[in-house]
Amino acid sequence: MTIRHLKQTSADRVTVILEDGEEIRTSLGVIASLRLFAGKDLEEDALSELRRNSCRSLCRDRALEYLSHRPMSRRELEKKLREKGENEDAVLFSLDWLEERGYLNDADYAARVARHYGGKGYGAGRIRSELGRRGVPREYWEDAMAQAPAPDEKLDRLIASKLRDPSDRDAVRKLSASLSRRGYSWEEIRSALGRVTDIEED
Repeated sequence: MTIRHLKQTSADRVTVILEDGEEIRTSLGVIASLRLFAGKDLEEDALSELRRNSCRSLCRDRALEYLSHRPMSRRELEKKLREKGENEDAVLFSLDWLEERGYLNDADYAARVARHYGGKGYGAGRIRSELGRRGVPREYWEDAMAQAPAPDEKLDRLIASKLRDPSDRDAVRKLSASLSRRGYSWEEIRSALGRVTDIEED
């Protein structure tokens, strides 16, 4: 198959137009690595390599763009790429390429999620829920949880700011339920209520 024309469509994008009218979207990097030019004849193996490398290159660029907006777990990024119609080979190649270069790191991402939600006043239960929702493998959870801020001080401040009268059982019940939804265990809530009540009584 002969390349009829190379059409540059953007700074790094090229469309390879073949003699039968097929158009293959690719990148300048692929064009350079395969030494392509208008008029070059491609055997079937070379044509397959062009298609495969083009898919990989465009998928990798898309993945990098997603990561430039916000960090993700490998599973989150894989899901987004598949939703965009990227093929299996290109997705796995891109994910491995990103991990090898440190752009994609589930352990670092897990720690970042734990610090973020811990800093916002959420308990361990909510942090674990977020790690699961974001597709972080469980093997990274405990190390990540160790990097979250200690819950006691944040929990004490939350209770002190919201509980006007510690003797108001209805208010205590509602606040406890709210804190439970934020991921704190009942034991943590009881302990914090005891600490805050003792402080106020002093």
